[in-house]
Amino acid sequence: MREFVAIVVPEEAVVPEEAVVPEEEAAPRHGRIATLLLSRPPRNALTRQVYREITEAVAELAERDDVSAVIVFGGHEIFSAGEDLPELQTLNRAEAEAADEVCAQAVAAVAALPKPTVAAITGYALGAGLTLALACDWRVSGDNVKFGATEILAGLAPAGDGAARLAAAIGSSKAKDLVFSGRFVDAREAHDVGLIDEMVAPDTVYDAAHTWASRFTDYPADVLAAAKASFSGPRDGR
Repeated sequence: MREFVAIVVPEEAVVPEEAVVPEEEAAPRHGRIATLLLSRPPRNALTRQVYREITEAVAELAERDDVSAVIVFGGHEIFSAGEDLPELQTLNRAEAEAADEVCAQAVAAVAALPKPTVAAITGYALGAGLTLALACDWRVSGDNVKFGATEILAGLAPAGDGAARLAAAIGSSKAKDLVFSGRFVDAREAHDVGLIDEMVAPDTVYDAAHTWASRFTDYPADVLAAAKASFSGPRDGR
């Protein structure tokens, strides 16, 4: 049983047995949109367990033929403030290396999910939280969100391919500026440089993500998977 990561899928409408359903409406016309929900208040800090639960949940979503697209959401207050630093400080070198691998596996799993994915970003997306958002195909943010590759402020470098994903999204020079400085970026700058794809009012983030995801629900799952796989190269960037 997962403690910090949940899969939320709307239930299909129940049709009474006596109801007369037109033949063209008898079968579902499209798949459903699932939400991969992070829930580790108050900051959605990412621990080894959270990463393992993300990997497990993504594997489950990949096998679901009734799901056409996935929203990655941290709730209405915050997407993720990044790694759980108190936990990291308790790890020895071998444990830290293993934690980096668990992180990389979770991010890679999200990036490789054979369905369109959209990050619905609220509050903050910092450090490893930003990397998780970058693993999604599309990013929608509230206009009050703060972003940052903030690992250096804690004396760390970005884990896994976090810096490479950032560079793929906004270019090498801009990525290096963020990684070397650890500075915060507001939503407008994030939109201008390509860190996010859509900026909306804070209370409409999830709805905007759902609108984007709903564009693909009429397409066959295998066609969407093949379309997404066609973007894979030496490194799966987005």
